[in-house]
Amino acid sequence: MNANTESRTPAVAVLGSVNMDLVAYVDEVPGGGETVTGTDFRQVPGGKGANQAVAAARAGARVAFLGAVGDDLFGAELRADLREKDIDVTGLRTVPGVSGVAHIVVDGRGGNRIIVVPGANGEVTGVPEEHRSLLEGVDALLLQLELPMEAVTAGARLGREKGVPVYLTPAPARELPDELLAHVDVLVPNQHEAAAITGYDEPRAALAALLERVPEVLLTLGEDGSLYGRRGEEPVAVPARRVTAVDTTAAGDTFCGSFAVARAEGRSPREAMEFAAAAAAISVGRRGAGASMASRDEVEALLRG
Repeated sequence: MNANTESRTPAVAVLGSVNMDLVAYVDEVPGGGETVTGTDFRQVPGGKGANQAVAAARAGARVAFLGAVGDDLFGAELRADLREKDIDVTGLRTVPGVSGVAHIVVDGRGGNRIIVVPGANGEVTGVPEEHRSLLEGVDALLLQLELPMEAVTAGARLGREKGVPVYLTPAPARELPDELLAHVDVLVPNQHEAAAITGYDEPRAALAALLERVPEVLLTLGEDGSLYGRRGEEPVAVPARRVTAVDTTAAGDTFCGSFAVARAEGRSPREAMEFAAAAAAISVGRRGAGASMASRDEVEALLRG
């Protein structure tokens, strides 16, 4: 990992998805064939890639986003939203067709169910030659699995070639090819994803299994906090902050983006986990994805308090 001082602004690149989230709020999620009345509806920019980019920017990093939107109204809105959040969209291509969309249902306890329609995200196959300079000198490259595996693997390989620490959030959970993991420095699954990959429900057992495939693992456990491991070292556990969850959408993305920035600043794994836990705690207390994320000042205030 690059050990930068906090006096230098970290630089982060994100290769990932960007979607328009169509969010319905209900007291109880309907069962099969059932219709319920919702309590609210919101249309907000999202996508795991864009969420992580916004989290990193809010945490204090310079961020470049690489991906694709469609040539529809959503595409123009998504591009404008990222630009307004001071994210470099030079690497965000516009392709013919529709932009990615996520249909999200949030229940009265803050839990969610999500259906993602990839749209333009499915057209991303890698990093075009003209955009590869965006990875020069960055402190972290963040990847997820809402793009085709071909694109994720190509991005990880390019990050390794350029000496950039590569973070992978393996969501949605699927089998991870060795070719991809060979270029990943930090794997950031949640407990469900770790169990799907390893077959172990117990976090420390899953952590040990994952460390046989990648050098570092940051396992997010929701209300049980997070668990970090590095090969040959004792795991580090940090509890979650106790908050009343309103909407857990993008909590994991907030945690990952914030953690990567804190590590790029030279913070220890434990310090970075505490910083990320504070950012995630603020985000779940608000509705929406990117719109819910805290500023760096808010996170630092919560840590001091």
